[in-house]
Amino acid sequence: MNHDKAVLRDLARRYVEVCSRPEQDIRRALWRTHNSLKPTRPLIYVRAFAWSEMPDSQCAISDPFLRHFEDVFRQRLFWSTLDDDSVFEPWVTLTACYRCTGWGASGARNFSKEPRGSFKVEYPLKSLGDVSRLRTPVHSIDEEATAVHYERLAEVIGDIIPINVERAPAYRMWSGDISTDLGYLRGIEHFMVDMVDNPEGLHRLVKFLSDGVLRTHEEAEHAGDWGLSAHQNQAMPYAEELPDPAANVNGVKRSQLWGYMAAQEFTAVSPAMHDEFLLQYQLPILSHFGLVAYGCCEDLTHKINMLRQIPNLRRIAVSPFANVKACAEQIGQDYVLSYRPSPSDMVGYGFDESRVRTILSQDLIACRGCHVDITLKDVETVQYDPGRVRRWVSLTRRVIDEVWK
Repeated sequence: MNHDKAVLRDLARRYVEVCSRPEQDIRRALWRTHNSLKPTRPLIYVRAFAWSEMPDSQCAISDPFLRHFEDVFRQRLFWSTLDDDSVFEPWVTLTACYRCTGWGASGARNFSKEPRGSFKVEYPLKSLGDVSRLRTPVHSIDEEATAVHYERLAEVIGDIIPINVERAPAYRMWSGDISTDLGYLRGIEHFMVDMVDNPEGLHRLVKFLSDGVLRTHEEAEHAGDWGLSAHQNQAMPYAEELPDPAANVNGVKRSQLWGYMAAQEFTAVSPAMHDEFLLQYQLPILSHFGLVAYGCCEDLTHKINMLRQIPNLRRIAVSPFANVKACAEQIGQDYVLSYRPSPSDMVGYGFDESRVRTILSQDLIACRGCHVDITLKDVETVQYDPGRVRRWVSLTRRVIDEVWK
């Protein structure tokens, strides 16, 4: 235990030093301005960098609970060397222990034999009549278990770095956007058929999921469990219209926070059916947040006009599968354009500066006049090259300097 404690304390001290550097406030100001639709250069956000391939990812702590935080610190320390525009906050987050997660039904995942391979889900809802098997979620925190975890962590590093206890509801991000769990529960191929064969049954299922998510959000707000660390926008959640992220500042309203949803499972669904069977059930949840970011890896090229129904929409994802020029023409200066080039083209198979430069130049020129940031995400491999993403960030900055007017 003394070894584990020493390792974690050293990492925490090094991370605190990163958080105290002057560039953190400079980056906060940039994101605050950018997300408030005021002109800045395109900001760079590295969301993934094939962490498991990096030598720095090897952990030394034996205790599983503390090893999780070792990994968090090691990952952020490595991330801080990439020189993107990410902000590193001066706290470490401990997630509360929830008494209720999921929908009470789940399917087995049959994994391929390939390392880090895909899996196939055995969908638990064999028919739409099976919705009766699902449980109604509640927002409920196991205070005793949460306190035990807090005391364990605080005893080791509490004198070095603040420990932020995340109490916001469990039904957020992928557990709260409806689309993700609909795919896991019913299956994409099945709910697409349901749209034609049994639309009434699909509406009942999606409404059940929507009502459940909204209920937990309302319960958490009533309990004072939403906090300023609960912003979600798949980037740096700063904006002039909202309070800055902060640790252990609870009792806030959803109207003070960024909300986030995506619709990856609906990428092959028409705008009309996406609107009818998903967005109309996401809107009652999203409408309570101060600002909203929408989209992840799905192609939203033909759905931007549909998304204008979200009254507080501020950020739209333009994925590797989207038509960047068409998206830029539609988005204009109305929203932030979160440009996400293909990680494979950028860093996944070799590092061809000419290829990267050509793609980025073409797309950034198409985005001139928009409020743009660049997200590198879903990086599954850099072929064990620990310096590749750092070189990509440097090249991307040079391309921005060359083409951005």
